[in-house]
Amino acid sequence: MSEESSVESICPTCGAATTATGHLCRPFKPTKPYVCEYCGAETDDPRHMCYPQIEHLRFQCVHCGRLAAKAEALCHPKRIAGG
Repeated sequence: MSEESSVESICPTCGAATTATGHLCRPFKPTKPYVCEYCGAETDDPRHMCYPQIEHLRFQCVHCGRLAAKAEALCHPKRIAGG
């Protein structure tokens, strides 16, 4: 399990355990740009979505409906059909 996957705080919006980067319910704005692991773009948008990432979407939040490639990015993830 990666360092980012470890629980470090509780989301003030939904109350779910989250990591240092937050999750899509209430992401933390990075203090400096980061490189997207899917497309290689440098961005400071915590909700950045790119075509290569879309191909990896496997989870949907049952609370807010957001989609993500990793379950830990959502507060109440559910694996989507075909994912």
